[in-house]
Formats: sequence, structure tokens, C-alpha cells
Amino acid sequence: MKIRGGDLDLVEYEFQPFKPGEYVHTLGFAGDCQLSPRTGKVKAIAPGRIHLTVLDMNRFAPDRPGGGGVGFALQIYCSAEVECTESGLEIDYSREPIIRHFAEVYKKTVHYDGGFRISISDHEKKHVGLGSTGSVLLALGHAMNAALGSPLNAEQIRLLIGHNYVEETEDGQVARGFETGVGPAAATYGGMVITGDELAVAYRHSFADDKNVFIAIPPTLASSAGRAEFDLLMNRARNLDYQDRELKAYLLLMDLIPALERGDLKKIGDIIWEIEFRGSKRAEVEHHGFEIYRQMSLLREAGLEFVGMSSVGPSIAIVTEWSRDAVAGLIEPLGLEIAIETKVNNEGLKIYQ
Repeated sequence: MKIRGGDLDLVEYEFQPFKPGEYVHTLGFAGDCQLSPRTGKVKAIAPGRIHLTVLDMNRFAPDRPGGGGVGFALQIYCSAEVECTESGLEIDYSREPIIRHFAEVYKKTVHYDGGFRISISDHEKKHVGLGSTGSVLLALGHAMNAALGSPLNAEQIRLLIGHNYVEETEDGQVARGFETGVGPAAATYGGMVITGDELAVAYRHSFADDKNVFIAIPPTLASSAGRAEFDLLMNRARNLDYQDRELKAYLLLMDLIPALERGDLKKIGDIIWEIEFRGSKRAEVEHHGFEIYRQMSLLREAGLEFVGMSSVGPSIAIVTEWSRDAVAGLIEPLGLEIAIETKVNNEGLKIYQ
């Protein structure tokens, strides 16, 4: 697959699927880990997320996590329940390869020779921009960690996910995926987060604590996963970010952060709406056709404070003081419906032992 970022930037990238547990990056975190396996089950619950934009698609690739971005956590949840066993991995989840891979990553990182019995539950909204994969892996990482006496800290788990992020293939193998770090950061700490390159958390603040969040998932013929996602992110999106990355970074630093400090939802919505037309975010929205732009524009013109598409879509996030009935009455004539009614999660991941 060819990646073009600019006139003098054309490289070829070949996806190489591999078996779960191969090509592990432990990041040197093991050190002198002291493991204390627990008896009984440990459960971790991680929120989903809205990923509003990548800062620069030229700074990440399937084998290089980063690129920066901004997003916030939602009160929709994925959970992982883990129990230590003598050996092996028993996995109860439909997407078994990604769970097996990260379980092996964690075991190799902390030098754990035993096994795990793992049960996963997700929010059942996959590949529509709500972060099911990242939240599942985050819950799994923290549940395994707590089951062994917490030898790693939250930042180490977050970085392990980013550097070992994969998606499953049709034949049960895995392949490197794209990871900015926004989803696991938002799900770990709650609220809205801004990340820089190399998965660094640059800023975190509570967001819209008393407001309503509505998610609409427009029908689309465009794929948001696999090769279609790769072609989108690594070609036109990179070219557009060459043009607009400085502007997006300026908007986040000089406008979004002060608005978050003030709790000014309308100003936050204005900034996010501006970003919808800038850089890689423009490529992501146009990937689904201009109908989504039309729908979101009409929602903004009607007075909704915050409207934005999540990740590569097609989910549209609405954050507002409006009631469910008022929002439903506005979006239904546009051919949309409320798929999820929720609120922002400002607390982050929880562990139950």
C-alpha cells in the first residue's frame, strides 16, 4: 500500500499479519517487577471515547504510535474480568486474537509465567468511532495488572497498549493498527484530553459534566476499518495535515484549553466545528460523503452547542443542554436517530477487586 503525504513524500507500506503474541514491545518496563497473584476475580471498567481529531497524521503509522489529538470519555463502558490460573489463556470474547495478543504482551512485560481466565464485555458499537478496541484493551490491561498486585502503573499500561496496538485479520492473526493515544488517555483519566506525539498526555480537564451527550450513527457505505481506513488516513489525510497542522495545534492551545478552563461549551463547540473543516478531519468527514457535513451544519444552525464527528466516523457526537425530546425532534427530519444517550465520563477507569 502506498502512502503519499506530499509531492516529495511517497513511501510503500506492507502490512505483515502475525500470530498473537509475536513482535511484542515490552518498552523495558519489567525491571524488578514483584508479582503478587491474587485469588479470585478482578474487574476493570473503562469508558468509551469520542476522538475529535488527530493533530498530525504525518507523525504516526501502523508501526509508529503518535500524531497527537483531542477527545473525551463517555459514560458507555467496556469491562474485563480476569482471574489468575496456573497456565494458558482462557478467553471469552468474540475478538479473541486482539485479547490474546495483549495478554501475551503484558505477560512478557512483567515476566509472568502463569495464565489468565479472561471475560470481556464491550459496548457493542464497533468501528463507528467510539473506541471499543482501545477501551477493551485498557480494561484488560488494568484487570491483569491488578490481578498480579499492580506491578505497572497506569501510564505504563497506556504506553504498552499504544506500542502494541493491533487489529485482527480474517484468518485469526493480527496486524499493527493506528494509535494516537487519545482513547486510552481519555478512558484512563476521564474528561477531555489533548495528546502530543509519542502518546504524551499534554492536557486533561473535566468537560461538560452536567450536559447531555447524544450519539447519532448515520448510515454510510464507506468503511471505517481495514484497508479503507488505511488508504484514508495515510494518503489524503496526511496531505491535508501538512497544510493545517499548525492551525489545529494553535486552536487547541490558544482557544480550546482556555475554553475548557472556563467551562464554555459554546466556545468549545465553535473550535471543534472549525476543526471539522481542517486537515485530516476534513478527509475523515468527506470519506462518508458531504451528506454528513450537511447534517452537522443544520444541527449547528439550529443552535446545538457542540457537534462533531468522532474519529473516522460515522458517529456524530452532540453535547448540549437540550433534552432528548428536543434533540430527537431536530435530528429525525434529517434521517438521523439517537443511537446512544449518555454523558461525559470525567472520572476515568475503575477497578474492582
